[in-house]
Amino acid sequence: MKKTLKAKPVSADQIAAMADKGKDVSRFFTNSGRMMSPIQRVNVDFTAPMLEELDREATSLNISRQALIKTLVRQGLDQHYVALSGRSSASRLLYRIAESTSLK
Repeated sequence: MKKTLKAKPVSADQIAAMADKGKDVSRFFTNSGRMMSPIQRVNVDFTAPMLEELDREATSLNISRQALIKTLVRQGLDQHYVALSGRSSASRLLYRIAESTSLK
């Protein structure tokens, strides 16, 4: 059976060097991926019992503590935004009802 050679991935530094030399690098940009936001590190303090709780849950889900924290923060923010949008919709509805029933 004939062996096929697998192309090694090209690093961003290698692509940048090729571009600096004036070579065509458009083949590396297919627009098939998505742009990732830059990551910023933060420090968060947790109590020992909370860390134990996080570790138990992360272990039960077979994910890292960091992945669990990111997931929980994302879920919390999503719920917050849903609550805000619902609250503003309810406020608009109450305003319309009050406006339609008021004496003019």
